[in-house]
Amino acid sequence: MTSDTTTLDASAPRLEVDALLDDPHTRIVVCCGSGGVGKTTTAAALGVRAAERGRKVVVLTIDPARRLAQSMGISELDNVPRQVKGVDQTAGGELHAMMLDMKRTFDEIVEGHADADRARAILENPFYQSLSAGFAGTQEYMAMEKLGQLRANDEWDLIIVDTPPSRSALDFLDAPKRLGSFLDGKFIRVLMAPAKVGGRAGMKFLNVGMSMMTGTLSKLMGGQLLRDVQTFVAAMDTMFGGFRTRADATYRLLQAPGTAFLVVAAPERDALREAAYFVERLAAEQMPLAGLVLNRVHGSGAAQLSAERALAAAETLTDRMAEDTQADAAEPGTAPDGTDPAPDRAENNLAADGIVDLDGGKAGSRTAGSLSPAAAAEHPTSTPASAEQLAAGLLRLHAERMQVLARERRTRDRFTALHPEVPVTEVAALPGDVHDLSGLRAIGDRLALNPSDTDD
Repeated sequence: MTSDTTTLDASAPRLEVDALLDDPHTRIVVCCGSGGVGKTTTAAALGVRAAERGRKVVVLTIDPARRLAQSMGISELDNVPRQVKGVDQTAGGELHAMMLDMKRTFDEIVEGHADADRARAILENPFYQSLSAGFAGTQEYMAMEKLGQLRANDEWDLIIVDTPPSRSALDFLDAPKRLGSFLDGKFIRVLMAPAKVGGRAGMKFLNVGMSMMTGTLSKLMGGQLLRDVQTFVAAMDTMFGGFRTRADATYRLLQAPGTAFLVVAAPERDALREAAYFVERLAAEQMPLAGLVLNRVHGSGAAQLSAERALAAAETLTDRMAEDTQADAAEPGTAPDGTDPAPDRAENNLAADGIVDLDGGKAGSRTAGSLSPAAAAEHPTSTPASAEQLAAGLLRLHAERMQVLARERRTRDRFTALHPEVPVTEVAALPGDVHDLSGLRAIGDRLALNPSDTDD
């Protein structure tokens, strides 16, 4: 068969996806990249392929979009892993999928690390409700918590994480530090001080030692909000250390040899610039990078015909058609045998502009096709395109496709020149959107496809 994929330079190492998925030591795969490059689809396709190759897999998506559920035939995803039906289990694998519910995850942490009364006080606190629903970094931190929970349960052979769709997709690396800094910061310690001192002594300390700051905060935050924050901090006091400890443990887990990061990008300048940023950031954080997935790469079954040759052939055909048209128009009144057909027109009631109605004395009342001018207007006829016109159009389309291929190849080569050590696999673009397991399998096949597996 003819390959519709571009081939990587020999100098670029090849990302062996099946070897990565089959390795029992690989326990976590994290897909990251900028928005709109196909991370969610890639994560789901990897999950399907790994499950059908014998792994027990759970795919965790942090992306709020519902594409993952739809492609796996699940009505909805929530904070509980749900098994995906229709996956071939011949090799003994299973596939589960879930979508992070950051508030529910936060609630579970509170319920699991506080007694019933304190947990109720925290869950009902207005500041906690705002924090758990939208505080900066909460989503990423809760993703880390959920990943730590899934790994600690040891129920799945492989956990595949789909990260948020933005340049901040690596914020989940920073989230534990940010939330830990917030919980350990001076502001929180000052707010905890009255509760630690206790009773009237605490209020006296607050009124004497913090009167100026409290007055300012009350104006900025409102007195009720400040009291809510103080109540929340007092209730959470015993849990702050646990947040930091678990976050640090999950962070170390991401640095462990059993974790593999895959950077997903499209063959476009901006997307590969973001990919380079992720690669450099992962290296700085000492995170194990498995490679780059270059998604939606265009190809051609006639790559040997260059854009320049295709355009030249199209121009040649166009010029030839123009010459033929001029030749036909040069002798409009001459019959094929060289005689003048005008006498025949007169004898047969024909004029140059149509049929002459001798009885009515009206010229042009009918067309040569026996239709009146009004009827002809209602039934316009279009001249079918000639073979030359079709061929010229197809050649121009091919030239455009080859120009896209050349641009994608140049963009890819710039990335591989900057990061020659990063293994790469290319995924050929599908003709349509992926919306079911068959589509995910097709993506999985392309992820694992080697250029040598296709015939030129």
